Amino acid sequence: MKKAYFYIDDTIWVLRDLTRKKPASLFDTPLLKVLKEAHDKYGVKTQLNLFYRTDTAYGYDEFSLADVTDAYKAEWEAASDWLKLAFHAKEEFPDYPHVNASYEDTKALFKDIEKEVFRFAGEKSFTYATCPHWVPVSKDGIKALRDCGVTLMDVTAGGNPREYNGDPNSLPYGHAARLLQGRKPETKVFNRGGRDVAINNSICGYNHLPGEEPAAQAKDFSVIYDKETDMNFKIFCSSCLNLIPYEEIEGDFAPLLGNEYIGICDHEEYFYEDYFAYQPDYADKIYKMGEILKNNGYEFFFMEELAK
Repeated sequence: MKKAYFYIDDTIWVLRDLTRKKPASLFDTPLLKVLKEAHDKYGVKTQLNLFYRTDTAYGYDEFSLADVTDAYKAEWEAASDWLKLAFHAKEEFPDYPHVNASYEDTKALFKDIEKEVFRFAGEKSFTYATCPHWVPVSKDGIKALRDCGVTLMDVTAGGNPREYNGDPNSLPYGHAARLLQGRKPETKVFNRGGRDVAINNSICGYNHLPGEEPAAQAKDFSVIYDKETDMNFKIFCSSCLNLIPYEEIEGDFAPLLGNEYIGICDHEEYFYEDYFAYQPDYADKIYKMGEILKNNGYEFFFMEELAK
C-alpha cells in the first residue's frame, strides 16, 4: 500500500477565526471547510501543527490556544480520524526556536499546547508525532519531547553538518544570532538544497540526517531510532505546497509517484488574504494534491502510525 502524509505548519489563525466568528459548525470556518472537502472527495487526512499564540509581527492583538473556544469539541473529536492537532512552537518568530532549546522550556511549552488541545478538541485529536517549527531541535529539547510522549519526530536532511564559520553574512535573515544564542554543541550549519534557495545555507540541530542517509527515508516507511534520546526520526516532507506554483504541481509530484511514501507540507498563513504572501490558489493546490495522490493509489495516513 502506498501512503501519503499531509500536514500544515504554523497553525493558529484558523483557531482565532473559529473562536471569534462563532460559525454554526467547525467546518464553516473557511480553511477547515477546504480540508473537509479535500477529505470527503480525496480522502485527505490533515495534521495541523500549532503555534501556542499569534506573533506580534502581525500586530498586538494577541490570541493564544488558551482563548480557543471549546464549543466545537464534539466536532473535533468526531473528525479525529482524519484531522489531528500537534505541537509546533510558541509563536512564529524567531526562526529556529528549538535549535538551542532547554529541556525545561521545551517540556513546559509542549504541556501548554497539549493541555489546551485536550480542553477544546479532546485527547483523540492530539498526535504525538511532531514537526517542530523550522525542524531543528537541541538534544535536550528532544529528550523533553520524548518525556512528553513524543515517539516520532521530523528531521532536517541534506548536506553534511559543519561548524559555523563565524561570518553572520553566511546565513540568511539574521539566523546567525539564533545559532549563537545559547548555542549547544550539536548546533551546526548545512546546505539544505531544494526550492527555497534563500535558506539553502541553514542551521541544523541534533535531529539531522547527513549526507546520503536521507535518500531512502524520503521514499519509504523506514524510521531511524536514536538510542541516546530514545526517539524515532523520520523525514516527513517530500514536497511543500506553498513553494510550488499551481501549474507545476503535477510535474513536481511526478518523480515521487513511484515511492511507497510521500509527505506533503503546507503553511497556514498563505491561505489568508491579509498575509503579505497570500496565495489565492491555496485551496486549489490542496485539492490538486489530493486528486493526484488518490488517482495514483495513495492512501492518506498519520505519521504517528509508524511509531506504534
